[in-house]
Amino acid sequence: MNIGVPRERRADENRVGLTPAGAQLLAADGHHCYVEKGAGLGAGFSDDDFVKAGATIVYSGEEAYGRADLVLKVARPTADELSWFRPGQTVMAFWHLAAASPDNLDALLRLKVTAIAYETIQADDGSLPVLMPMSQIAGRMCASIAAGLLRNDRGGKGILLGGVPGVPPAEVIILGAGVVGTYAARAFAGLGAAVYVLDKELTRLEKVAALDGKFVTMVSHSFNVRKVVRFADVLIGAVLAPGARTPIVVTQEMVREMKPRSIILDVAIDQGGCVETSRPTSHRNPSFITENVIHYCVPNMPGVLGRTATHALNNATWPYTQLITALGVDAAVAQSQPLARGVMTHGGKVISRAIGGGR
Repeated sequence: MNIGVPRERRADENRVGLTPAGAQLLAADGHHCYVEKGAGLGAGFSDDDFVKAGATIVYSGEEAYGRADLVLKVARPTADELSWFRPGQTVMAFWHLAAASPDNLDALLRLKVTAIAYETIQADDGSLPVLMPMSQIAGRMCASIAAGLLRNDRGGKGILLGGVPGVPPAEVIILGAGVVGTYAARAFAGLGAAVYVLDKELTRLEKVAALDGKFVTMVSHSFNVRKVVRFADVLIGAVLAPGARTPIVVTQEMVREMKPRSIILDVAIDQGGCVETSRPTSHRNPSFITENVIHYCVPNMPGVLGRTATHALNNATWPYTQLITALGVDAAVAQSQPLARGVMTHGGKVISRAIGGGR
């Protein structure tokens, strides 16, 4: 099989869809990898690293797509990349189609592209094995990002997350006790913050409560959300609806009731965000102020940790990449239910119910 690995074109996206080690494994199985020049630089991989692994360097993204039966990406393709699709090929990426321009879906259906979304590959136990390591990284990043935004020179209130003897710590509210929420809770607690975790599922709250650290856990009824939002120094939006648009949990009215210059980190922004006042930002311009509250809404948080995130991503995607290259996409999807749950479009039809399967 021919595998294309284009350079990521979205701002501050330093990850790459395949490591040289992955290219070497694919080459050993008789497959051909076409890697766009410079694709791995953000993750610390040179073109020579890929050549030594048995890959071929190509000199444009259009060629990387044009030669490929299977395209391995990280972020959703840009508008330019949509024009490079080959009819009938398979493209694996974090698609986030529920929050994307309709042009993406139109191109996929018109060219009968099989789009496999990493974020909806789902194991039988409900876990999301490819999204998980990216969520772990984003959760751990939350504490350091919030600590910076709380500083006076960054526009914050001048609060130290952990406080000092005689001065209380910051109060951190985490909405969602999934992977992002759990890792964020542990990171904030490790710095000494007072951490409140809300979720609608008691089993998740029980797991958080059993962790090392002192956490206040609450069921995320709307009246509880409104209550904690009012006293939050930091609010983390870690709500997830796999494949679908994230529901709004914090309304503009609630944001208006927050303390001046408090912080919102809406980690759910890649699926539309769970705070009504959120809008996507970038690593270069990560925050904005609305209702006198600082909002941080960067969709590709792990993108600036290119080396770690690429290795973690490739570890998670490898079983599915190997299965597709060994069997072909149709047989691989038929054999693997987790992979099948990741299929957004196939043969000119929408497969995923989250984006209107059956179209």
